[in-house]
Amino acid sequence: MVQALTKNSNVLKWVDEVIIMTNPKNVVWIDGSEEQLKSLRKNACETGEIIELNQEKYPGCYYHRSNPNDVARMEDRTFICCSKEENAGPTNNWMSPENAYELGRDIFNSCMVNRTMYIIPYSMGPVGSPFSKIGIEITDSIYVVLNMNIMTRIGQESLDELGDSSDFVRGVHSKCNLDENKRYIFHFPEDNTIWSCNSAYGGNVLLGKKCFALRIASYQGFKEDWMAEHMLILGIENPKGEVKYISAAFPSACGKTNLAMLIPPEGYRKKGYKVWTVGDDIAWLRIKEDGRLWAINPEAGFFGVAPGTNEKSNYNAMMSTKKDTIFTNVALNLDDNTVWWEKFDDNPPENALDWRGNPWNGRTSTEKGAHPNSRFTAPAKNCPSISPNWEAPEGVPISAIIFGGRRRKTAPLVYQSRDWQHGVFVGATMASETTAASSGKVGVIRRDPMAMLPFCGYNMGDYFGHWLDMGKKACNPPKIFHVNWFRTNDNGEFLWPGFGENFRVLEWIIDRCEDLVDAEELAIGYIPKVNDINVEGLNISNEKLESLLTLDKESWAEDIKSIEGFFGKFGDKLPKELNDELNILKNNINNLNN
Repeated sequence: MVQALTKNSNVLKWVDEVIIMTNPKNVVWIDGSEEQLKSLRKNACETGEIIELNQEKYPGCYYHRSNPNDVARMEDRTFICCSKEENAGPTNNWMSPENAYELGRDIFNSCMVNRTMYIIPYSMGPVGSPFSKIGIEITDSIYVVLNMNIMTRIGQESLDELGDSSDFVRGVHSKCNLDENKRYIFHFPEDNTIWSCNSAYGGNVLLGKKCFALRIASYQGFKEDWMAEHMLILGIENPKGEVKYISAAFPSACGKTNLAMLIPPEGYRKKGYKVWTVGDDIAWLRIKEDGRLWAINPEAGFFGVAPGTNEKSNYNAMMSTKKDTIFTNVALNLDDNTVWWEKFDDNPPENALDWRGNPWNGRTSTEKGAHPNSRFTAPAKNCPSISPNWEAPEGVPISAIIFGGRRRKTAPLVYQSRDWQHGVFVGATMASETTAASSGKVGVIRRDPMAMLPFCGYNMGDYFGHWLDMGKKACNPPKIFHVNWFRTNDNGEFLWPGFGENFRVLEWIIDRCEDLVDAEELAIGYIPKVNDINVEGLNISNEKLESLLTLDKESWAEDIKSIEGFFGKFGDKLPKELNDELNILKNNINNLNN
């Protein structure tokens, strides 16, 4: 047996139990050294698990193709396994810990025979930060090791930070035989444990990401008075060199990564404004001595969706992928051994393999070259806009929290909550409307509170209560806003240009936090005065801007019915304060003139 990298008896006892259960041929402790990683890359290339890309054009980059039945998160196979079903709540799949452990052991039994087990110690957050947490993932996949090296801080340093403590998240993953009927992702929040079997797709098997950093960590935060949120973090620097930080939560397809890496409009850049990326997906927030919420990005990389990403839509994301990146399920250009995906550019390769590995001609094929959920795993340090404080151990102070969704009529371009309690209501009722492309039915409202619906590791009613409690404990909490980049006219045309122009809305938000601009109090909160949104250089009239900020009584009345139905799921677990806010909204909308 190979020498362990730690003498921590809690770790060694658990590792021995997993070895007995899975019965691997070999055991390798991941120390994080480049020498070891280089050897693993060579091994994975020899077995075909990964393919080395053109090292002149993509230095340090590799390609991976997953099983066609294993290309996305399996939410229907994802379980919260806590002792009482009510603690999982109505929005999670629940299984008792006893049943989940029994089922998992049966699947894991001798699943690593003739395979090598890799033991990956890692830190979520900068090693040594008071915000950070240690995890250990056991896996039989080199692909997982190499991705965890990008997404987290792996190796000896993390084990040294753990010391003799038992406070670490225990993750077990095996590809098993990729049987989709036996594919499960079990979370045991009361045991700090995650088990994932029969998948090799990143979102199911990089256990530091959604599994630990959101589902387990949200429960840890609930118990320990902090918050784990599905939020980007960005900094806005003004011409004086002052930086204010914002965290923001959006459901999928609402431009979250684009906002995290936003490039200000040219006029702002000339004046000296900058946007700094701290994180694109997850924020851990704590109250510090000054009564403010401070946040870290617990990840070290970006696990981004490739299709639609290009130098025009997100230049900084594209630059992040130019070296030391792993591409999964995109098209492989055989002419120069590079990658391509839909909307990468206007020049698809003619001699390529698609994401399934079949010959593919991008000029004639009616099939897509890349899977719609194909991914890149890129180091955050590659990003041109990465903040100088992205790994600050103490985190960054948050001035504003933004919620958002895709709404055609209901939500205005931007509004501010009246106070923290109202802001929690705004986040709890966050929603997007489906598009024809996604469902065949336009305008179906999907509630996704704080963008955490698939990722909250305990009862969401208690989660809302935790948000309310955090606001009471923070004497100087962030102000809370809602944005909607997707408002349309009667012809379905977007009224707001979006992308980099969203900086203009962020400017108003920061100005509100600094008490530099006034606002109008309407039924739903504070709305900008038309002249306080800077539209210099934009071809947008005051009339159009006013239409972006108006309230449609009928749409809001319909929305209230939807909120009532959603809140009804939580029964007695729904905090009284949220029902109070719903009644205030009802009354305010009823009194609207239009």
